[in-house]
Amino acid sequence: MANRLAHETSPYLLQHADNPVDWWPWSDEAFEEARRRGVPVLLSVGYSSCHWCHVMAHESFEDATTAEYLNEHFVPVKVDREERPDVDAVYMEAVQAATGHGGWPMTVFLTPGAEPFYFGTYFPPEPRHGMPSFPQVLQGVAVAWADRREEVDEVAGNIVRELAGRSLALGGDGAPGEQELAQALLGLTREYDDRYGGFGGAPKFPPSMVIEFLLRHYARTGAEGALQMAADTCEAMARGGIYDQLGGGFARYSVDREWVVPHFEKMLYDNALLCRVYAHLWRVTGSDLARRVALETADFMVRELRTAEGGFASALDADSDDGTGRHVEGAFYVWTPEQLREVLGDEDAAFAARHYGVTEEGTFEHGASVLQLPQGAGVVDAERLEGIRARLFAAREERPRPGRDDKIVAAWNGLAIAALAETGAYFDRPDLVERATEAADLLVRLHLGTGARLGRTSRDGRAGANAGVLEDYADVAEGFLALASVTGEGVWLEFSGLLLDIVLDRFTGEGGALYDTAHDAERLIRRPQDPTDNATPSGWTAAAGALLSYAAHTGSEAHRAAAEGALGVVKALGPRAPRFIGWGLAVAEALLDGPREVAVVGRTDDDAARTLHRTALLGTAPGAVVAFGAPDAGEEFPLLRERPLVDGRPAAYVCRHFTCEAPTTNQEDLAAALAN
Repeated sequence: MANRLAHETSPYLLQHADNPVDWWPWSDEAFEEARRRGVPVLLSVGYSSCHWCHVMAHESFEDATTAEYLNEHFVPVKVDREERPDVDAVYMEAVQAATGHGGWPMTVFLTPGAEPFYFGTYFPPEPRHGMPSFPQVLQGVAVAWADRREEVDEVAGNIVRELAGRSLALGGDGAPGEQELAQALLGLTREYDDRYGGFGGAPKFPPSMVIEFLLRHYARTGAEGALQMAADTCEAMARGGIYDQLGGGFARYSVDREWVVPHFEKMLYDNALLCRVYAHLWRVTGSDLARRVALETADFMVRELRTAEGGFASALDADSDDGTGRHVEGAFYVWTPEQLREVLGDEDAAFAARHYGVTEEGTFEHGASVLQLPQGAGVVDAERLEGIRARLFAAREERPRPGRDDKIVAAWNGLAIAALAETGAYFDRPDLVERATEAADLLVRLHLGTGARLGRTSRDGRAGANAGVLEDYADVAEGFLALASVTGEGVWLEFSGLLLDIVLDRFTGEGGALYDTAHDAERLIRRPQDPTDNATPSGWTAAAGALLSYAAHTGSEAHRAAAEGALGVVKALGPRAPRFIGWGLAVAEALLDGPREVAVVGRTDDDAARTLHRTALLGTAPGAVVAFGAPDAGEEFPLLRERPLVDGRPAAYVCRHFTCEAPTTNQEDLAAALAN
């Protein structure tokens, strides 16, 4: 019999709908049931492309004996962390405080009042490596609950009080200035891996937001070292196994510091952020590699992640069928020399093995290799290589595919909209701009409710029940602002304003602080509030960036003041932990530069106007905003008000800090105005 998850929109929850465990979704009713029965709640948090979540599900949640005990002594609650980042954040903070580490699956035991008292992540089905088995943990908690309730309640109360007492010190007044950004750059230089690129050791994550800061810092200051770190890291990742050499797109992270072996899951947010970073790297350097990777990553997102409704799915699994019925990590992506020979024949297989670093020993498991582009490959026959790549890609398409989590997450679609819009504009790919517009249309149609309140997820054209959090409002506003600049359609500026007004009204605290959930959101044991950039920009720093861009477009003092207030946390954290506030540092660069406001006036079907518009979009000034339209389009774009044509010709106006340069009709002059 299916449990209560059968009607959920989350693919992760639906994966557990046929478990013998009597799962509940996160709901008041689940905690009411725990109160009625006088038992604790087992909270299990994961996501659909999480390898160890699948392992624990197979070992424990599909086991009838374990499920019977679990159902008798607990109310089991299953949460998709991607649908409920607020629930995940609050209890992950508790897990990390108690154990010193965290991760998924996250396993937390709660009182019927939702207070946590015992924590863990993955538990094996029998004791191993010093870890208790999951049945042992269940029995231990059940006995403690029955025999030592006062002690359990005291532990839970202490944990909740400790969490509630954690206040976020903003670290001083005002936004960061030259000094803090220079200190952040110095800190990054110390942690930079000058042999393999990137920062820190293994496991190594793609530092997309830090690279965005480095590119903006170089554009503003001319610091060659910043550009070198960005360019070398991008090249190392693009040549490594973390990048899919056949199909484009990036895996979640590399298990080694050399970028060779990835954790094979592919996330929408990584690919959106990295697509945009490589497009911006090309904008600065003209690098052919950066152009190729930006376009291949955009094409990967459209080909593999786009849904029938026009949005973008969350992730592809790391695991897939290896052809024998077993689900194995990386099976879809790796190659043995024998597999190359089967597809290519001996001669081309030997060429491909040399080019892609496929060895008899293998770079992964069981003699298989992850494809790479090793340095120093010398001159290659490009036509032959393209033919080989196409044949390998076609053969790989016949393999069993990794599972896809096809729910639409608003925030991550906002990131994808920004990336696809800009990449399409830079490289004359109007189809990519169309895909960005279709995703934006979907968010407006399905996620934007009454009063411009944003829903976090949808699936199969059906909106999920969970409210958007700060990152949803901020990243969707960011995507809409990029789309407005690229398309010249002011409606996207208007929609971003509606979302950012809610940020000001519902997410803002004292002294520039921002909260991850709205003032009227469901009350958890603590209101989540995290300014650090991890896998994605935090809601806090993403909001600062969108607020700043919107203020540049409209002249709104309230939005600019909110952006400056929010950047106080970057002043505190930037010099101390620059790797974990990369987007915040990038926004601070935009603030220091102005940011510049560019109005391109002319008919959108006029070639000279379009040339000026593209030149404006290709300007490297940090965070510059671009408005494009006819002289009478001031209603849609405030920057176009009272901006006439010059001698009847299209013109560009560049302003910052309440000062404007003389308008120009010349693209070289405009490029120069946006490059220094």
